[in-house]
Amino acid sequence: MVEKLIVMLTHHDVTVPNAKEVFESCRDLPVVNWGFKDVGMPPAQMRELCQLMKQAGKTTFLEVVTYSEEECMRGAKLAVECGFDYLAGTIFYDSVLEYIKQQDLKYCPFVGKVSGSPSVLEGTVSFCLEQEAEYRNKGVFGVDLLGYRYSQGDPEVFSADFIKNSKLPVIMAGSIDSPERIETVRKMNPWTFTMGSALFDKKFAADGTFRENLEKVVSLL
Repeated sequence: MVEKLIVMLTHHDVTVPNAKEVFESCRDLPVVNWGFKDVGMPPAQMRELCQLMKQAGKTTFLEVVTYSEEECMRGAKLAVECGFDYLAGTIFYDSVLEYIKQQDLKYCPFVGKVSGSPSVLEGTVSFCLEQEAEYRNKGVFGVDLLGYRYSQGDPEVFSADFIKNSKLPVIMAGSIDSPERIETVRKMNPWTFTMGSALFDKKFAADGTFRENLEKVVSLL
């Protein structure tokens, strides 16, 4: 399960100012997937951090939580300029996909109706699977599911149903902040899942550092 974890250097949906130092303190741990948001840090520093991760042999993810076509395209271009492996998030737009197809980048847009800040997810499982099929036919790599942000029913039942029936890889994103939720997500078996704020909020080692919290999560996985 450790290979499914994407460590996000973000707190409350913003990349932390000392993201580079936090990464350096943990780069030796057996976590392959690392990423951050497109806000909270100047683009030049984002590129530096992304390249540092790649030089350390990590797979890199930029998550973009914006909704307009212009903002989503800006996020895609930032991901390319920084050299990320994956772009996660954004509302799906054909223009963004066409741009990404010309780049060395894999695209995992949000599935469902995503809005607000913090984000809220709406839509039935069947609606989300229809979107997934549309995106798959157009050539996206995977989808980003804000499962625990689901507002129209039990988020765990919804997420498990969607993950079970999706034919694309699913990133389970957001609010996985306890050993119990880790175990629940383990049973759902998404392609990957993200964790950021829970580590900064010391949800797994109350008196511990970021590294000690991440070590605890690794041990749980």
